[in-house]
Amino acid sequence: MAAASRLSTRVLLVCAAIGVATGLLGAVAGWVTPAVIAGIPVIYGFVLGVHVIPGIISQEVLRLPLVALITHVLAALVSSAVAPQFALSFLGTALLFGGIQEGVAALTRYRVWRSWRFFISAVIIGAVIAVAVGFIAHLSTMAPWAGVSYLVLAVLGPVAWTAAALAVGAALRRTGVGRVPGHR
Repeated sequence: MAAASRLSTRVLLVCAAIGVATGLLGAVAGWVTPAVIAGIPVIYGFVLGVHVIPGIISQEVLRLPLVALITHVLAALVSSAVAPQFALSFLGTALLFGGIQEGVAALTRYRVWRSWRFFISAVIIGAVIAVAVGFIAHLSTMAPWAGVSYLVLAVLGPVAWTAAALAVGAALRRTGVGRVPGHR
């Protein structure tokens, strides 16, 4: 009998379910982004941080290689169906954030699943968002307090969304959603 694939149908279905749910959340973030940029631009980085959720939940639930990237791409496809004008942004963000989350997990050889590891990827993603937001928002044209707030919220957004995603992932894991035969 052939050995079971680490990316079994069950694992892919869990990734798909998480991807659909979080993809809808990402679409909402996409739809509110123009209003946020026009009305309260300081919180744009915080809103953008919502896109960390798919990978965090899937890694917390399944604790396997590639699940963050797969779930991010599926979430981006769902978001793109609901808000097609942002399709390229959703896909680019999915590849970037999923890649960072997979990279941090790979550095620990996919063996460390403590909260701190997830927050490392959140801070890295927050720094990337802060740099991107810095260019997009023309921080030099803002009052110093607004520029600093912009950058702080850009880093704190992914951290806060990571905490929320870890709570959801832990709850799903306790229900047995992530139980993969032959895996701890």
